[in-house]
Amino acid sequence: MPAIELSALRSDSPSGYSSGSPSDSPSDRPSGPPSDEASADVSWMSRALDLARAAATRGEVPVGAVIVRAGQVLGEGHNRTITDADPTAHAEVVAIRQAAAELGDWRLIDCTLYVTIEPCSMCAGAIVLSRIPRVVYGARDPKAGMVDSLGNLLRDVRLNHRCEVTEGVLATESSELLRSFFRERR
Repeated sequence: MPAIELSALRSDSPSGYSSGSPSDSPSDRPSGPPSDEASADVSWMSRALDLARAAATRGEVPVGAVIVRAGQVLGEGHNRTITDADPTAHAEVVAIRQAAAELGDWRLIDCTLYVTIEPCSMCAGAIVLSRIPRVVYGARDPKAGMVDSLGNLLRDVRLNHRCEVTEGVLATESSELLRSFFRERR
């Protein structure tokens, strides 16, 4: 898989924190300039949202995931459970498998996983087992999320690996994509 450079995916948002139009209200903007990490988080989450939209066009639940190391994509994917008739083909697992194959190693050290929704228990387990040190997700999942909503698997002190977690990056966009997908099916 060809590597994708971070500069090709930079957000056009002046604030670096949303993909929408810049706000005219100073209180809606973060104080001070966004950090390089925050800007990168928005850029990569935008890529994950593109993948989630691709999933929706295939009738899959719109979740996208991207694994990045040193500004390059190692793995990416969207939900494929229906397409592959595989209940484990969640976006995070698809991206983890691709990144591990790209590296030739199951340890995804020095990587960041970007995913549009809070990982479920299966995906959180795969993240821990693959040793991904940092996870950035968009929207919380109150019905299945095992990072913050229903449990805290990624930061459980009883485990031999824990992750740094950043939540809420492009959460509104992620939530709306899921809501509109399910609204159309009702």
